Formats: sequence, structure tokens, C-alpha cells
Amino acid sequence: MESKKTKVGIIGCGTIGIQLARAIEKRFCERAELLALCDIDKDKAERLKAGSSLNPEILSIDELIDRCGLVIEAASVSVSYEVAQKALEQSKDVMIMSVGGILDGYEELFALARAKGGRIYLPSGAIAGLDAVKAASIAKINKATLITRKPPQGLAGAPYLAEKNIDLTGIKGETVIFEGRAREAIKGFPKNVNVCAALSLAGIGAEKTMVRIVTSPDYKANIHEIEVEGEFGKLLTRTENLPSPENPRTSLLASLSAIATLKNILDEVKIGT
Repeated sequence: MESKKTKVGIIGCGTIGIQLARAIEKRFCERAELLALCDIDKDKAERLKAGSSLNPEILSIDELIDRCGLVIEAASVSVSYEVAQKALEQSKDVMIMSVGGILDGYEELFALARAKGGRIYLPSGAIAGLDAVKAASIAKINKATLITRKPPQGLAGAPYLAEKNIDLTGIKGETVIFEGRAREAIKGFPKNVNVCAALSLAGIGAEKTMVRIVTSPDYKANIHEIEVEGEFGKLLTRTENLPSPENPRTSLLASLSAIATLKNILDEVKIGT
């Protein structure tokens, strides 16, 4: 008997959306159907559709959620909560890439998922070690810190820089730009340290998770280091991310993490915590 394909809709047709569409076409076509696309920039959706042999429809957010069984948000923190809420209200499964957008209201979303029977998937993105952090959180975590190192161009446009009148062009050596709680980091750098939201949700929350952002014109890669201490012992991870070939502002590992999460959703075998 032929297995039923999962009907997938992708909201956001940028770098990660493109990579997910290609993965469905080339890797998961026997288990998934790319039914629909959505983007605030309709030209992006049209270009992605034109480059796909799967002929997805271009729909609004509401239409896409109505039609698809798995909704993938790869757009921005400004819409991720809305997407998750609307999908879960219809008992649909949803993958959220812009995790920072749900941080303030995650408890309501998690309760909605339990009530409606939908599932929320939050990929690791451009960091390593969330499997161990999840396991450690079953006992007690005393301390969790994310240290992010990015070249100045990787932080350009962050609201925090404008608020503090920080001129990145004047930076000559290694400089700490921000140090504070994860919740503050997400608000100040919504497109730059989205990974701290995932770390917060996997561990001890956005009020207790600390973030340090460092920049230098000498940096050639986006580097994320995680330090976690608790009853389990101590965890240290370091990820040196190369940029995606399509967009230097997106780490390749973030796209690969999205694809791996989709594979995990579709597979019968789950590996890792």
C-alpha cells in the first residue's frame, strides 16, 4: 500500500525556505508533498515556484494553513507567533525557524498544542548541544550562557545598535557589543541571535539564560559557544558556522538543521534526544 504523503506548506521563501523546498523535491518526495508557498514578497514565492518541479500553489498564510498538514515558518520573528497559533488552532503540526518570535508567548502556544493535538518543532539552528541541554533540564541546570561571535556585517541593522548609537564601522578589534539576558538579546538582535531562544526553551528559560555578543572585523565566521552547568556536570560546545552560499547572513547549518528536522518528522526512526 502506498503511504500517504505529508502535505507541506512553507511560509517564507528566502534562503531556508528555498533549501527546504529543494529537500522535499530531491530527498523527501516519496513521503512529502510541497503543496503551497507564501511570502510577503510575492516575487520570491513566484521565483521559488518557477524553480520547482513540484508546482506548489502560492497562497496566503490562512489559505496555506487550511490546506497543509505540516506548516513551516521560515519568514521572520514578526510572523512566527501568528503562524504557530493559527496552525495549532487547527490541530496542524508546525515547524518554527524564527524561534525568537514565540519566546514571550511560548507557554500559551505549548498549552494550545496540548489542547488541540498539534505538534511544534523548533530546530536547533546554527548551534550544537540542544540534545544534551534537554536531557540536563530533566534534572537541574544552574547556569546557561551563549557566547556569539560575529563579524560587524553580521550584526548590521540590529535595533540594539541604533538604540545605543553603536557604530560598527569604528570597531578595530574584538569588542563585546552586548551582555545580558536572552530575552533582551532577542529584542535587541532579532535576526542575529535567534539561537538563544532555542537554547532558552531547551534549558532554563529566557530570564536565566545569559548571552554575550562579541564582534571583530577579524572574524571570518559566525561562532556560537554554549556553556551549561548543572547536576549532570558541565557542557561546552563551539560551532564555527560557514555562511550559506545563497545568503552570507544565514549560516549553512541553520538550513541543514531545518532539513534534518523535516527528516525527523517524516522518518519512522528518531536518533538523539
